[in-house]
Order: sequence, then C-alpha cells, then structure tokens
Amino acid sequence: MANIGKVSQVTGPVVDVRFEDGQLPPLLNALTVKVGDRLLTLEVSQHIGGNVARCIAMASTDGLARNVDVTDTGHAISVPVGEKTLGRIFNVLGEAIDNKEAPQAE
Repeated sequence: MANIGKVSQVTGPVVDVRFEDGQLPPLLNALTVKVGDRLLTLEVSQHIGGNVARCIAMASTDGLARNVDVTDTGHAISVPVGEKTLGRIFNVLGEAIDNKEAPQAE
C-alpha cells in the first residue's frame, strides 16, 4: 500500500508534506504529486517535526495547492548509468532531454 501524505504548505520550490504518525519517509526519498496534467517530483530534504517532511521540488510548483495527495515512491531519485547513456543528456530526474528515446534499462 502506498504511503500518502498531504501538501501542507508551498513556498516557491519548498513544499511541506504532512504524513500520518510513523509514515514519515526517509531523507532523500522521492515523492510525487499530480499538478494538473503533469507529475511533479519532490525530494525530502528535512524532517521539521509534527510528521512533516520539508521537500524541494524538481520543477515549478505553479498550480500546486494545499491538501493535495503526495505519494512516497519508497526510493531516492535515480538516473540511468552505463554504456547506453554515454554522450546522452539527462535532467536531474534521469529523463532524457536530448530528443532521443529513453535508454532501456538492463
């Protein structure tokens, strides 16, 4: 079952997410939240007390509102590595941004 929190505050790229007791995700975990038709990734950077994780957004938070569901992915942000990534360009989330197909994981 997914660990779901709620946005409690948005201040520019900083997003606070409140979780149930005992459900606070570890530091550096990736969280995802639906904003309109896009999926925004957040990274847990601090536990500020009261079951709240302070996160940094990896893209614009425009349109993000309080009380929206946030899902803990259970792992950190990762990027592909290996022979198929040589000479390629990726964003901070590991998504190919060089107008070529995403490399297939081995």
